Amino acid sequence: MAFDPADLSYDEKGLIPAIAQEAGTGEVLMMAWMNAEAVARTLETGRVTYWSRSRQSFWVKGDSSGHMQELVDLRFDCDADCLLLQVRQTGPACHTNRRNCFYSAVRDGEVVELLQPED
Repeated sequence: MAFDPADLSYDEKGLIPAIAQEAGTGEVLMMAWMNAEAVARTLETGRVTYWSRSRQSFWVKGDSSGHMQELVDLRFDCDADCLLLQVRQTGPACHTNRRNCFYSAVRDGEVVELLQPED
């Protein structure tokens, strides 16, 4: 059965959450949004393309930072309303220059910073 990005379940703005995961380790790197065209572009090029809600435009991960994401596998959940992108990440995934975006935790009621920015 052929895949059509239009078959996914998008929200009222035409977007679907996409979680990027390092293919080799399973580390969760980041979450961003995609629309049907971003999904299609990602599958066509092998470079992960997201939709920026603030800029209302496409952005290819790494075009400005050099911290690229190469698509290894695109998966979707049982309701087809969330994507899991298994990627090969070059450099930090987070715009704060950290390996991943999930660098804050709550421990004993306090916020703890788990990762420092990379040099």
